[in-house]
Amino acid sequence: MEFGVLLLIVFIIIILVVVAGVKIVSQSKAYVVERLGAYHRTMQTGLHYVVPILDRVACVVSLKEMVKDFAPQPVITKDNVTMQIDTVVYYQITDPKLYTYGVENPISAIENLTATTLRNIIGDLELDETLTSRDVINTKMRSILDEATDAWGIKVHRVEVKNILPPRDIQEAMEKQMRAERERREAILRAEGEKKSQILIAEGEKESTVLRAEAAKEAKIKEAEGEAQSIIKIQEATAEGLRLIKEVGMDEAVLKLKSYEAMVDVANGQATKIIVPSELQNLATLGTTLHEMVDKPVPPKPRPKPIPKPMSNISDINSKLDDTTEKI
Repeated sequence: MEFGVLLLIVFIIIILVVVAGVKIVSQSKAYVVERLGAYHRTMQTGLHYVVPILDRVACVVSLKEMVKDFAPQPVITKDNVTMQIDTVVYYQITDPKLYTYGVENPISAIENLTATTLRNIIGDLELDETLTSRDVINTKMRSILDEATDAWGIKVHRVEVKNILPPRDIQEAMEKQMRAERERREAILRAEGEKKSQILIAEGEKESTVLRAEAAKEAKIKEAEGEAQSIIKIQEATAEGLRLIKEVGMDEAVLKLKSYEAMVDVANGQATKIIVPSELQNLATLGTTLHEMVDKPVPPKPRPKPIPKPMSNISDINSKLDDTTEKI
């Protein structure tokens, strides 16, 4: 009875030991197994068995890409400006064995290596270059860290400079410089705007002047055309009137009567000069003769009055009228 119980206990212990040696490795994990204190093998994803007492899992390694944000590090630029720079490293374990046995505390090693590499790179750059050369810094750091961590079973994919914090006085100087640059750009833009505005105003005035000149030109042309047409109409009406008079056949008496009526209209006007027709000369001559007959006695033998010479031009007529007027 006691022997049977003992066998049962031994059987249970064997089952527990066998079950304890069964290992299931999940996705993106790797188990580093040691046997009797020495590296034995690396178990990848799947079902595995380790010999109890002889084998043990020394390290469980994650094969995912990991991110490590390191604290700001003080660095000095080439022009002796001290600033704080913090970095972010993206890395992945590619060899669990080297990661386990390559270096003690690999994350701390990467942090210290990042700090020293960053100081070396920034030491060759001036402040302005440091602020504008993030891509250059990132590329150099990734190349150096990747090469250095190959022996640790780590692959560095990316290194990013997160923040660059210069001293307070440098920040104030940079802000003043930035403000001055913005004011300069504003002044340039305002001057360009005023320049364009003046150009547009001048072009508008030019076009307006041209349009006004063209309008005045067209108005004068239209006015001249209207006057020409008016003169043509007047001349046509005059010609038509003369034609009608000629067709009617007006005699000399009617023409003289119309001339007298015209003289009456002229006398009633504001004219200071009066043109006397040649027909009035006979009336003036008749008045002079009657006046002499009344004032002087009749001579016994009247002499025949000489026939006046015909007046050849308007000046003779005017002089004769003046003489007649003086006598009256």
